[in-house]
Amino acid sequence: MASTHTKFYLDKANAKWKGVCAGIADYTGVDVLWVRLGAIMLTLMGGFPWTLVAYFIAAWMAEKKPGALYSDPQDQKFWQGVRQSPARTTRDIRSRFRAIDHRLADIESYYVSNNKQLADEIDSLR
Repeated sequence: MASTHTKFYLDKANAKWKGVCAGIADYTGVDVLWVRLGAIMLTLMGGFPWTLVAYFIAAWMAEKKPGALYSDPQDQKFWQGVRQSPARTTRDIRSRFRAIDHRLADIESYYVSNNKQLADEIDSLR
């Protein structure tokens, strides 16, 4: 079962007609102008009946995008990255956690080490 953040939705808020191209743009993270130009070029370059059929099938089968799907633009960018490359996103998150873990280890070693000046400052606060 697909998560609500990884499903394809029609984007009626940015729609020109049915919201399919705007939904594709939101799903992939590509600017909607390029998606629309690509659809027009594909239609004019020989895919005339099939692009319209695919467009109407997508408009008929897809759901309307929920209003509160993304809490902020960073959240939208994150989920677009997840849809494009889940492995890369997982690697990035692991890297961030590893960096946080190293910083915490450094802080812990600083406070736990035999630092006479730090121990004197802590004793003076008591």
